Amino acid sequence: MPEPLQLPAMVSSRPLYETKSGDAPARLIWLAAADQPLDGFEGMTAAQRAWLTAQGFQGQAKRHILLPGREGEPAGVVLGIGDGQSGDPCGPAVMLVGLLPALLPAGTWALAQPTVHGEAAAIAWGLGAYAFRRYKSGNGLAPRPVLRLPATVNVDRICAIVDGIAFGRDLINTPAGDMGPAELEAACRALAGLHGATVSSIVGDDLLAHRHGLIHAVGRASPRAPRLVDFSWGRAGAPKVTLVGKGICFDTGGLDVKPASGMLIMKKDMGGAASTLALAHMIMATKLDVRLRVLIAAAENSIAGNAFRPGDVITSHAGRTVEIGNTDAEGRLVLADALSVADQDSPDLLVTFATLTGAARVALGADLPPLFCDDDAIAAEIQAAGMSVGDPLWRLPFWSGYDRLLDSEVADMNNVSDGPFGGAITAALFLRRFVAKARCYAHIDMYGWRQSSRALGPKGGEATAARAVFEALRRRFAV
Repeated sequence: MPEPLQLPAMVSSRPLYETKSGDAPARLIWLAAADQPLDGFEGMTAAQRAWLTAQGFQGQAKRHILLPGREGEPAGVVLGIGDGQSGDPCGPAVMLVGLLPALLPAGTWALAQPTVHGEAAAIAWGLGAYAFRRYKSGNGLAPRPVLRLPATVNVDRICAIVDGIAFGRDLINTPAGDMGPAELEAACRALAGLHGATVSSIVGDDLLAHRHGLIHAVGRASPRAPRLVDFSWGRAGAPKVTLVGKGICFDTGGLDVKPASGMLIMKKDMGGAASTLALAHMIMATKLDVRLRVLIAAAENSIAGNAFRPGDVITSHAGRTVEIGNTDAEGRLVLADALSVADQDSPDLLVTFATLTGAARVALGADLPPLFCDDDAIAAEIQAAGMSVGDPLWRLPFWSGYDRLLDSEVADMNNVSDGPFGGAITAALFLRRFVAKARCYAHIDMYGWRQSSRALGPKGGEATAARAVFEALRRRFAV
């Protein structure tokens, strides 16, 4: 029987770090730029420099070499960071430190050189150390290396970010059999309880009584009831930041069923909800001065005799009717009902996170989610923040000229366009139709999955864009 879902209150990144110097000296980590002279490394012995020279080391990005001590023990490591332009990750080149937790032996390690990017390096260390072992038998992880942090970094903020991402990754990586709408609600409630937020939910047929016809339709074919989870935190007079996450816990495609290959990682279709909760944890743990509201539309898009059909017309919470052109475009449906609720508060910033379209991946690939935003200044802030912390986004337009592609002959709109082009844009335009009062609306069409192990984490679920948006909010609202 698997362990209960581990939440941030139970799993902390603090064991990955040492914040007070112990009796034993730390092994040193030297970061070497491309073609950097070896004689510039303070604390490195002549024998160690000769060892590097013999290995042909020239600061190549991502290459590491352990340095031997007098007794043959590992005394330090040199990590090449190249010319800082690799783009993997973007941001400070020191974020390649995230490679080291999986490469180094246990013990205490510390950066040999002071760096203005010490916090970025520490976050990268924590992100790179993540491992999902809920379903692994045996004795668990072997002893891990620990990074000694300088007094100049904000340890609480580092841990809030790393813990938030680990929480989001755990949610995505958990198989759909153990992460249905009820379990996702339980995770929301645990997170809300951890920070003293108030939480409520609308479940099953009660969704119809509250006019959430779209969420209900998407989830009604599953024996696991759909729901809308809603929690709030922060002082009443603070700027209103509202986050809405797509929580499709598994997506068969509905009656427009996906091929088998298309379902293999559909446990990640609640990645938008996971990123939303990861970001919410960062905001609450660091006590940003905002009035935070989080809405998670959770459902399982299944196939049964009562599944919604292509051609059905469903009334949304906003009162507008939607013709179903494709049951596999279900994420925008559940988000539409949640957005209508979120918009009623006239938030200063309203953000949706969703694994929404394959078209976004065709346009920008798996690693670079599109950002849609109706405010140029805030879009620039989010994009710049993402690039600075190694969590990039690229802006695409709410191109109004494509609104006509969502026209329906029998309803107020169709949930898909009438052609194969501009799918990410038309999906974003569909969502924007349910936002009228928010001062700024941003939508992130994310993949939620890392296809291979890299510096900032292993293959698997990824709480995409959460760090980018947090950095933008931190710059605005940090106390």
